[in-house]
Amino acid sequence: MERDPSPGGARRALGRLLEAVLASRREANAVFDILAVLQSEDPEETQEAVRACSRLFGALLERGELFVGQLPSEDTVMAGSQGATRKYKVWMRHRYHSCCNRLRELLAHPSFEVKELALSTLMKFVQLEGAHPLEKPKWEGNYLFPRQLFKSVVEGLLSPEEDHSLLVSRFQEYLEHDDIRYHTMQAATGVVGQVADRYPEVPPAFWNNAFALLSAVSLPCQESSSSSFYVKHAELSHKWKVAHLKEHKKAFQLMWLGFLKHKLPLSLYKKVLVIMHDAILPHLAQPTLMIDFLTRAYDVGGAISLLALNGLFILIHKHNLEYPDFYRKLYGLLDPSVFHVKYRARFFHLADLFLSSSHLPAYLVAAFAKRLSRLALTAPPEALLMVLPFICNLLRRHPACRVLVHRPLGPELDADPYDPAEEDPAKSRALESSLWELQTLQRHYHPEVSQAASVINQALSVPETSIAPLLELTAFEVFERDLKKKRGQESVPLEFLPAQGLLGRQDDLCAQHFTLS
Repeated sequence: MERDPSPGGARRALGRLLEAVLASRREANAVFDILAVLQSEDPEETQEAVRACSRLFGALLERGELFVGQLPSEDTVMAGSQGATRKYKVWMRHRYHSCCNRLRELLAHPSFEVKELALSTLMKFVQLEGAHPLEKPKWEGNYLFPRQLFKSVVEGLLSPEEDHSLLVSRFQEYLEHDDIRYHTMQAATGVVGQVADRYPEVPPAFWNNAFALLSAVSLPCQESSSSSFYVKHAELSHKWKVAHLKEHKKAFQLMWLGFLKHKLPLSLYKKVLVIMHDAILPHLAQPTLMIDFLTRAYDVGGAISLLALNGLFILIHKHNLEYPDFYRKLYGLLDPSVFHVKYRARFFHLADLFLSSSHLPAYLVAAFAKRLSRLALTAPPEALLMVLPFICNLLRRHPACRVLVHRPLGPELDADPYDPAEEDPAKSRALESSLWELQTLQRHYHPEVSQAASVINQALSVPETSIAPLLELTAFEVFERDLKKKRGQESVPLEFLPAQGLLGRQDDLCAQHFTLS
């Protein structure tokens, strides 16, 4: 193709070649000129070539001018004695394959516009190839879908070299269709396994792309009466697996289990656990298969354990998971850092749920109340305004623990029987101690904290204090709230001893050597 340097020259030249190929089979060799422009380094020319290929092969698929069936070797067919029409269809299908391979490569192009156009063109070919299959049905009513072409699209999205999260978000609109969602789950399961086997150490970019794609898959909560298919079929059959939510859940489960069985970066574990309770567990065919993953995550410690609580809560309460050391591990998560982590609100919300049962033994609840009281001595005010009502709620739910605040002749501080280093709450001897820490906090410098700690001085009211509004309270909000308070007209003492005279107190060194004249 002769290069036209004028603006829009490439578009006009490609348009002439396209019209020639579609008008006459004698001009079929012009396809090489169109495919050559796909290799251009100019993004504008590349986009024009992609649009030309989209129109060309889209028209050929609709006309049925591509070979249908197991594609034979190009050299074998051209050298044989088959008819001209068969040779043309085989030859043109090979060109179609070359075009699809190049479009797959363009998914890694530096220009996002090129990548986006290549993706939409490949998905157009998936739709057309599904409506006009290039394989023969094995039986009447056989469900056909261009799996190989679609798998190449998924492979392009799951690049091991570069971040494709933006391209995945563009692909997400196709996941609204039942067939695309189902085959995405199947293809992603296969690609993750292949890449994990190919690389001794899988690049982090691949895991991030895989998580972006997997987390974009969202299943409906219940079976829909009408299916939404991207590939149009003359008639839908209830025998097709793709038409049933039950099969989607199985594919969803295999996809996530296949992903989570590999060694993932720590940051990715956190992202998975954040969405586990509401985006993964409810859609699994067998949620209990996540027990191993969640218990391993819970044993890791730190923020990972905090995030694993949500998933474990669902398995324990809805699927009867037995976890003998659960409360011991939960007790072990209580350390000074728990007031400063990003997921503090979620942790205390779940801890409140886990400690809400009135059937818990008194020694266990007392251990949690005592551990929190001890940690409260060094906690920031915004955390104290939440944890003090939390402790009081524990005492309201479990009257047997109120002995902790009704022991006036308790031991001295240096003889406190509570052992903060003991990992087992049953052996911590918390029930023999007292919550002297709360009495200490009644002298806290922040008036709201001292007021919250003084609640134990009166009989605890029966209704619990809701901690929900306090879970995400920040230091900035506390500060802003203090600034907005209206002070009275009374004088506010600025010194412990009021100054007398302009130069201070009379016995002050300054007053002894200087006078006002």
